[in-house]
Amino acid sequence: MVTAEKMDEFEKLLEESFAKSYSVADITVGTVVRKDKEGYLVSIKGAKTEAFLPEYELPAADGEKAVLEAGEEREFYVLKEENDDEPMVLSLKRIACAQAWAQLNDAKTSGDTILAKVVSLVKGGVLVEVADLKGFIPSSQLRTGLPFEGLIDQKIEVKVLEADPKKNKLILSQRLAVAEQRDAVVDNVLAELSEDQIVTGEVVRIADFGAFVDINGIDGLLPISEISWQRIKHPSDVISLGEKLEVKIIKIDTELKRISLSLKRMGENPWQQIEGQFEEGSVIKGTVNKITSFGVFVNIFPGVEALLPASEIAGENVNPFNEFKVGDEIEVLIKKFTPQEHRIALSTKDIQK
Repeated sequence: MVTAEKMDEFEKLLEESFAKSYSVADITVGTVVRKDKEGYLVSIKGAKTEAFLPEYELPAADGEKAVLEAGEEREFYVLKEENDDEPMVLSLKRIACAQAWAQLNDAKTSGDTILAKVVSLVKGGVLVEVADLKGFIPSSQLRTGLPFEGLIDQKIEVKVLEADPKKNKLILSQRLAVAEQRDAVVDNVLAELSEDQIVTGEVVRIADFGAFVDINGIDGLLPISEISWQRIKHPSDVISLGEKLEVKIIKIDTELKRISLSLKRMGENPWQQIEGQFEEGSVIKGTVNKITSFGVFVNIFPGVEALLPASEIAGENVNPFNEFKVGDEIEVLIKKFTPQEHRIALSTKDIQK
């Protein structure tokens, strides 16, 4: 014979078998049971007890809190999980936020590209807005490699690296989105380009060895040696991120799908300009541009640098660093003049002979 005690135990076990576990950030459907002094009680299918919706988690329109009716069915955001001592806590105003997190997780899973608006520069990257959520793009995941003022208020395409609503952590990558776009258009873009063609592009990244310029959606390399006819220490001495440049295509590698660019060749070659203007044996004036242990580089014409070897400096056991400083104007003798090879050798000791 089944006793009342065993029946109660059976009903309890049956109820527990239908119980469902809800986690923070889950979205679930519930029915409003009644108004409470500090909020609403909500029936959630599978929950052991009625959940609680605090007043402060109600959405507001024009400063007025929403009013719910008993029996009304809504989607709710799980703010706090149910335990043996306390009921589940819900939120209505976080539904839009939760739906945005869900969409971002879907984008991460599917690899979809989404739009993000850059709102500020911070240490190590930039902060962006995506569907009213704040996200972070590390510098390493920026196309430019470095954040710069020109990015603020721009809408850029990104991919989701991490979307964790519990930690409120949203990490994005512009670099991956750009790489995917490049792969999609590179063949068509290359087919429309040709060597010696002049194109306009935007500087999207600067490195020690040169700069990358966006040409119709793909990045072309502008080597430091092709930025200026004059010696420069770093590309950023001449160009800046976000700058629009007219450049010449000097090489297209269809196999590696790369293009090489030149900025200096947009102007006249100064080595061609000096042919006939100088000759061996003549004494001219120049400006010291760089000093090394083996000699001194001297500017003798805009864009033309000649070498004064240490062995050609007047004096015994000469140390170039002790004899000159950058910016000095000095008299030199042209000892060897071969502009076709971009080489001019100078001397100071032979001036005195």
